[in-house]
Amino acid sequence: MELWDIYDENRNLKPCTMVRGEPIKDGDYHLTVHICVFNSRAEMLIQKRQPFKDGFPGMWDVTVGGSAVHGDNGRQAAERELFEEVGIRHDFSGVQPHLTINTPHGFNDIFIIEKDVDADSLSLQYEEVERVMWATEEQILSMIEDGTFIPYIPEFIMLIFRMRGGYGSHKRG
Repeated sequence: MELWDIYDENRNLKPCTMVRGEPIKDGDYHLTVHICVFNSRAEMLIQKRQPFKDGFPGMWDVTVGGSAVHGDNGRQAAERELFEEVGIRHDFSGVQPHLTINTPHGFNDIFIIEKDVDADSLSLQYEEVERVMWATEEQILSMIEDGTFIPYIPEFIMLIFRMRGGYGSHKRG
């Protein structure tokens, strides 16, 4: 049984938890994370979800994503999910999310890191990930168009690629 912390609309932790899979009550919010790993060639490591996975089975997605469990902050959840799903260790201490997207029932912290790793040597979590590969922005946008990638708004993917290597909304010099 996986427990999730509950937050209010201002992202203040409430003194209660919920069990994964239960409906989220109105006024309650949950924390999720996505981590986008880029290599030095400006390619994103993407994963193909297992065909038996709930939610977008068999589709391609960004590197990893998941829910914060009871006691996790966004950095801890990112570190745990990245290692659990694809076997990459990364210290997120002192790292802020590049972006937080508000959802109807939560907050989704997006982390962007650069790390050259051999995709063929990663340890994939069987329950979650069928395979991984490196992909360019154009390849991912094409996969969204042809229905093989989770149907993110294309501009979201474009923004993630533009934010690589820096923080904030100003053009890097």
